[in-house]
Amino acid sequence: MRGSLLVNRRGMQRFRQLAITAAGSIKIKLLLCCCIAFTLLALAGRASDFMRWTKHVVCADQLSVPGKGYAVLINTWKRYDLLKQSISHYSSCAGLDSIHIVWSEPNPPSESLVSYLNHVLQSKSKGARQAELKFDINKEDSLNNRFKEIKDLKTDAVFSIDDDVIFPCSSVEFAFNVWQSAPDTMVGFVARAHWVDRLEGKKDYYIYGGWWSVWWTGTYSMVLSKAAFFHKKYLSLYTNEMPASIREYITKNRNCEDIAMSFLIANSTGAPPIWVKGNIYEIGSTGISSLGGHSERRTTCVNRFVAEYGRMPLVYSSVKAVDSRHAWFW
Repeated sequence: MRGSLLVNRRGMQRFRQLAITAAGSIKIKLLLCCCIAFTLLALAGRASDFMRWTKHVVCADQLSVPGKGYAVLINTWKRYDLLKQSISHYSSCAGLDSIHIVWSEPNPPSESLVSYLNHVLQSKSKGARQAELKFDINKEDSLNNRFKEIKDLKTDAVFSIDDDVIFPCSSVEFAFNVWQSAPDTMVGFVARAHWVDRLEGKKDYYIYGGWWSVWWTGTYSMVLSKAAFFHKKYLSLYTNEMPASIREYITKNRNCEDIAMSFLIANSTGAPPIWVKGNIYEIGSTGISSLGGHSERRTTCVNRFVAEYGRMPLVYSSVKAVDSRHAWFW
């Protein structure tokens, strides 16, 4: 009799455990279903809002001030295929006013190259005004050439770009509109940082931080000129006002002209740059950043420039501009 009661009790306990487990499983499934349903409703609402918005909103290039486009400043060196790809791509961007090619090779550009690039620009340019193509010929081979003053620039905005990277026109136009909201600062796609070297116990000694340090901390203090907007006045300041010793150092060491421009603008404004989200497409081979000792040389540049200015002008920021019209989560 006792054995029978014991078996019945164990059976009831087992049944209760199964019931509790089943109930918990059902609750979890119901919760998951609710979450999925809520997400679908939110996305549907977002989509409907977006569809209504697109009926009334102007496109990115229409947000620009009429007649105030930007000049693309391309730095290149004996990579004609890459140059052709870059010109072909940026020729179709709506805000383009002119393209200036920084030419530092010993021989001038060939007639066939000039003819081909002009044909591409004329066939792909958008808008009522035809964009211009100009070669800025330099006698000396120096990285400072990319920031030489250009006397006949018709636009305030300069988009500095390397010949081996491509950004969609939509990203370029968005960055241009961000720059228009803060035309004295530098607006770009490739962020970097500087850090105080506390491990060595050195006072006022800084380390150049690459992409991984920016990704890890979410903080930056520079945007590289390989893909950035800035005001044309900084070309004049770089050429005529920045300490000549900095330009001489860059020419000798063939590095850090982009860091020098970041220092120049930060020293002028006292403000940080603005990092813009954009898709980057590498179309060339690896550059000097892939060489051994690159970070160490950049660290030396940072500290050399700090000594020249007598202080650290770079300002930290954790702000990132994102085009919310083309991002679900931002």
